[in-house]
Amino acid sequence: MDRQTRTPCIEVAIGRESRLYHAFVTTAPAKLDAPATLTLYEAPLSDVSGMAADPVALDTVRAREAARLVLVNSSELAWQRARYRQAKHLFTPADPVLVGLNTLQHWLWSRIGAPQLEPELAHA
Repeated sequence: MDRQTRTPCIEVAIGRESRLYHAFVTTAPAKLDAPATLTLYEAPLSDVSGMAADPVALDTVRAREAARLVLVNSSELAWQRARYRQAKHLFTPADPVLVGLNTLQHWLWSRIGAPQLEPELAHA
C-alpha cells in the first residue's frame, strides 16, 4: 500500500495536460533523476537542508555535500524515491511553509525562463 505523501506541491498545466509535482530535498545527483524531475535550487546541504520538513543531521563533511530542491512528478514518485534511496541518498519532503505554492511558482517560472508577474497583478 502506497503511503500518502504530504509535501508541498504544484500543478503544472501545458495545453490540455496537467501534472502534479511534489517538492523534495535530495543529495542525489541529477543523473539519477526521473525524466520529468526538475531541479529548482542547488547548493551545499547546509543551505538546502533548511528547506526540509524535518531536521537533517549534519556534520562538517555532510554539510558540504551537494544537495538540491527538486520537483518530482507524482506519477514517477515511487520510482524516484526508490532510485535515490537505493543509491543511499537523502530524499526528504520539503517544508510546506518555507517552500509553499508561491515559492514553487516563483522558482519554476525562473527555471523555465518566463518573466515574473508584478506582485499586485499575481492575484488579479
